Amino acid sequence: MPEQHRPEPPHRTTTVENGRFCAARCSCGWRGPARRARSKARADAAAHGESP
Repeated sequence: MPEQHRPEPPHRTTTVENGRFCAARCSCGWRGPARRARSKARADAAAHGESP
């Protein structure tokens, strides 16, 4: 019986605040760097979601 390829689930990114810092995280286990600006953490998450 041939192996079936399951499609990879979509990346679900969130931002998590820890004190003065905010970091992006993904359901695949990826973690972005800690940022002071939430907008930069959201940009990190968006860039990760666009990568293959």
